[in-house]
Amino acid sequence: MTTTTADYTWPSELAELRDVVAAFRERHAGEAAVRTLAETTTPLDSRTWQIMAEQLGLAGLTVPEELGGAGAGYEFLAVAMEELGKSLLPSPLLATTALAIGTLMRAGDASARERLVPALAAGQITGTLGYTGADGHWDPARKPQVRATRNGDGWRLDGTVHHVLDGASADLVLVVADTDEGSSVFAAEGPLPGLVRSPMATLDGTRSQARLDFHDVPATAVGVLGAAAPTVEAVLTRAAVLLAAEQVGGAQYCLDTAVTYAGTRTQFGRAIGSYQAIKHKCVDMYLEIESARAAVYYAASCLTVNSADAEPAASIAKTLASAAFDRASADSIQIHGGIGFTWEHPAHLYFRRAISTRALFGDPRRHHEVVAASLLDRTTRSDASTSPPESRRVQ
Repeated sequence: MTTTTADYTWPSELAELRDVVAAFRERHAGEAAVRTLAETTTPLDSRTWQIMAEQLGLAGLTVPEELGGAGAGYEFLAVAMEELGKSLLPSPLLATTALAIGTLMRAGDASARERLVPALAAGQITGTLGYTGADGHWDPARKPQVRATRNGDGWRLDGTVHHVLDGASADLVLVVADTDEGSSVFAAEGPLPGLVRSPMATLDGTRSQARLDFHDVPATAVGVLGAAAPTVEAVLTRAAVLLAAEQVGGAQYCLDTAVTYAGTRTQFGRAIGSYQAIKHKCVDMYLEIESARAAVYYAASCLTVNSADAEPAASIAKTLASAAFDRASADSIQIHGGIGFTWEHPAHLYFRRAISTRALFGDPRRHHEVVAASLLDRTTRSDASTSPPESRRVQ
């Protein structure tokens, strides 16, 4: 079944989910709640998280039914992320679904998956993944700054990871650590002696990040030793799509508030929205947002069916969504008369979110390289398929 709007025809199931999440956002993710959580760095209260995870089922949307989830496609989680992106509610949803569940589902460890994913999908615990150094970037060729050492039948972790989403509060911390076999994924569960969690002051105060210092912390290996790089790459591809969906929601909020303000604010006896300069800004914002939204849902559908286009599609979506959010947050400030850095107005919060998410899960340069590599690979394969047999080639 489908629901038709003036702009697009959405499957009715997605439209219904969007309405449910929008109702939750309006009731539980208002500006006052967001500011309180951001200014106190307090984790989202357990009651609100229970509503998101248990009543709405958001944490388990893409988790297979046999592991306690809904078994839905990535389009569903993208819809939820887009709606939540219209507010800036600090919640563990992105880290838990994209990073923790994403890693466990792709690490090739059935035991860890069956033991941990059901609790994450039900919202009983939250999770995250630590994989970056001090610069906040992921480089599979770089040795992790955490070292894992065998200790009897288990492992001990020593070292530091930075910019860990929800690292100060996550119940389950997955971390990429160096071993003799290469970079590997390990799980540290619960409050552990030797694990020091330090909240980090970042540009976007509505997104919790932390530095985690491991001092002889017991941990469990997840998946095949030495196989962390392809696992993290696959996780970041999926995380980029979900973050892009959230960026589209943030950009849509900026456009909606700018249009509303332009229709009510008057200058020289006219609404400022009647001036061409304002109209053009709003139209440009709209076009960029719609382009990004189309790219996001194409990428999400590619993830659902494990299409070969998933990686370049994810990079295109992340690039377009970053650009759309950049423009919308900046132009909204201009339309509001340059009041974005008045602390009482929310415009600066969205601007900070736009700037910070541009770099998260790969900056535009990294994603441009992914798309370029994909195009070159296709060109090479196309040339090879049309080349004459070796014996017929002209020397």
